[in-house]
Amino acid sequence: MTKPNLIFILADDLGYADLGCTGARNAASQPVDVSPNLDRLACEGMRFTRGYSNSAVCSPTRFALITGRWQYRLRGAAEEPLAGNARGDKVLGVSPSHPTLPSLLRDAGYATALVGKWHLGYPPHFGPRMSGYQHYYGFHSGGADYFAHCDPRGVPDLWENETPIEEDGYLTDLLSRRAVQFIAQQPSDQPFLLSLHYSAPHWPWLTRDDRAESERIGGFGKHTDGGSLATYQRMIHHMDEGIGWVLEALEARGMTDNTLIVFTSDNGGERFSNNWPFVGQKMDLLEGGIRVPLVARWPARIAAGTVSHTPNLTMDWTATMLDAAGVAPHADYPLDGHSLLPVFDGVAEQTNRAEGPVDRDLCWRMTHRGQRALIRGDWKYLQMDGIEYLFNLADDARERANLRDREPARLAELRAAWTAWDATLPPLPEDARVSLVFTSEDLPQATF
Repeated sequence: MTKPNLIFILADDLGYADLGCTGARNAASQPVDVSPNLDRLACEGMRFTRGYSNSAVCSPTRFALITGRWQYRLRGAAEEPLAGNARGDKVLGVSPSHPTLPSLLRDAGYATALVGKWHLGYPPHFGPRMSGYQHYYGFHSGGADYFAHCDPRGVPDLWENETPIEEDGYLTDLLSRRAVQFIAQQPSDQPFLLSLHYSAPHWPWLTRDDRAESERIGGFGKHTDGGSLATYQRMIHHMDEGIGWVLEALEARGMTDNTLIVFTSDNGGERFSNNWPFVGQKMDLLEGGIRVPLVARWPARIAAGTVSHTPNLTMDWTATMLDAAGVAPHADYPLDGHSLLPVFDGVAEQTNRAEGPVDRDLCWRMTHRGQRALIRGDWKYLQMDGIEYLFNLADDARERANLRDREPARLAELRAAWTAWDATLPPLPEDARVSLVFTSEDLPQATF
């Protein structure tokens, strides 16, 4: 089989149950048809019930995705998340010398493009085309207004390669159309990697019809100003419509069968998202902050209508895509992620229990609230605000029953495993910043 095309689609701040195929509901708690194209993608491929983001906040997850390694290995990923005050900083970004998914694939003959959000360091020291992408269209910062195309500080932030540009239109649509254009222009005899990293449904809460609202809030506005569940779900629907255009472009080129498409989110949702049945949200290592919607379609390799309960992390998709392309990682930068190709070839069990060949601990740590977490199969160790928790996720997906006193030996075992993992990585730097744009009054913390 010829090398597959690879498309990685990343939503921003999308909750686990924000898609139709994962349980989307409207304000009346009725099912809502918010994502017909992604639902179709799930029906034609594999849906993962235990997909986890590498972090509960955006840029650290993106460091893990582009490198295929624990984000904690890079100083820039210690920022939670990378903020605009990193402009001009020579350290806070992914080094152009570090091998990446796009650079490794580029060197193996793939055409590579990033359409959308970068958020891995600012020019002139960092940028998509310094890290393996041959084509770039998008924005550098953590968020962008959908009409003004400016960052949270009001600075214009729309780029084509290294050139700032002005272009009229709703940002989600601009990204979708540029992705379609890239596919249409690819030679049929060269495989490609397309990273389509949407800003949706990240705030500001603006649909296609909300240009006047964008003007009212002055470009980016306040995190707490405006929005509604209906607006949020329409933003998701706009993104889904654009993904439909991408699927049509592949079909028009006869590329559907041998293209691996992966869709997920950089972390759990926040204000208007639906993380049911989980508690927590973006910035929490509770399930609602790190368990994300995840679907993959590759007709040549993945059986339609399959479901996997194998726990996996964002960085596993870096290993998976390199494995699918037959490209080895750099010898000096071994991957921490695990290829999921064996999962594609298995028969997923219809059960809530963990299964599959990817058998290892999933680990996290965050400066925010002194959080640490480790998942081993169905068991989860969590520390937050200095308090330890032990949960059985199969029996208690909402993380309500703290079993630490009932299972002291297991608690000690998982705590020791987390400590041993943590010791293999650089310590969290004392000057790392938590760049929260909301306060506890704006967005109440999860309670137990």
